[in-house]
Amino acid sequence: MSKLKILTFSSLFPNVAMPSFGVFVENRLRHLVESGEVEARVVAPVPWCPGAYKNYQAAPAQEIRHGIEVVHPRYLTAPGIGMYIQPWTLYRAALPVLRRIIRDGYDFDLIDAHYFYPDGVAATWLGKALGKPVVITSRGTDLTLIPNYGLPRRLIQQGIKDADGLITVSGSLRDKLLELGAPVDKPRVLRNGVDLGMFQPLDREAIRARLGITGTTLLSVGYLIPRKGNEITVGALPDLPDVTLLLAGTGEDEGMLRKLAADLGVADRVRFLGAVAHHDLADYYNAADILVLASSREGMANVLLEAIACGTPIVGSPIPGMDEVVDPPESGVIMTSRTPKACAEAVAKLLANMPDRAATRAYAESLSWDATTKGQLDLFRDILAKRPDGYPGQARV
Repeated sequence: MSKLKILTFSSLFPNVAMPSFGVFVENRLRHLVESGEVEARVVAPVPWCPGAYKNYQAAPAQEIRHGIEVVHPRYLTAPGIGMYIQPWTLYRAALPVLRRIIRDGYDFDLIDAHYFYPDGVAATWLGKALGKPVVITSRGTDLTLIPNYGLPRRLIQQGIKDADGLITVSGSLRDKLLELGAPVDKPRVLRNGVDLGMFQPLDREAIRARLGITGTTLLSVGYLIPRKGNEITVGALPDLPDVTLLLAGTGEDEGMLRKLAADLGVADRVRFLGAVAHHDLADYYNAADILVLASSREGMANVLLEAIACGTPIVGSPIPGMDEVVDPPESGVIMTSRTPKACAEAVAKLLANMPDRAATRAYAESLSWDATTKGQLDLFRDILAKRPDGYPGQARV
């Protein structure tokens, strides 16, 4: 059977200048390609605006990542109005690129789009222009926040109708699609998986000694931005004596968090690690006793899966989708509310009855990428089989 040819389209994709940005999209694609049943190219547009988005501008026009060709066309956006113009500017920037890719010999079978708005909406327009089916994967705020705005909501609802397939990374996001009018049988839940080779139990004591970590240690991984709720975790420390918190990430909240830690008298127990490369996170997961995720909303946070794959249990906020990962006792505890007090209580509860790290790892082994890869292949083939020309290698009746 010939390989399926897909074109992955998303502005959430790593590049040489921002190697951890959107790494969850790249990871899923890598495992799909490793199945041996798919070829892929990637179009990952980056925003352009005079005097803004400087980090993005360091991305090359084209690069090879893990053997996959990636193109980074620039699309126009602007602070304040970007949300409203991005579907159109993404479409205008990407259409000539996709046409060139086809003209140069890669006539892909399907567009695999990630993040519903603006990327998925623009992808449906690209699909119509090129006569290609489109599958959109929803990942979090594209359904939990953006539909609160009138125009984006209407465009998302039209995208739901126009897309040939819909994927969500959690059951709670599937429910959001249904609320927005998706037919009950259209969305498929294909949760993020975890690389069990990259994230696994290591020599914990040796790592702690190398990193200078002693005593009971909490870890938070992610951008230091309001949505991640790191002030809740820092605020829990006064009720958790002798507990240290490691914050892996950078962002606009760093100054506020440093001041909060100082005001609470816990600054000596909060370590700001800055940006940590994705491949180095396994060391910190292994070194920590507990990963804390106090977010106000998530799709399916990869840090949860990565931590439990390293044998580290979770304290998570009570948000939709959290109980889809933090479920059996060996996976951790969910806070009763998103408050410092509830966070401290959940940490204390877990510390009083810590699961065996081997049991936590064993649970993670049921969460590999295998099921997600199979689900994607099944969906892509189902969609292509309904088209007049079928798909490469399909048996003719």
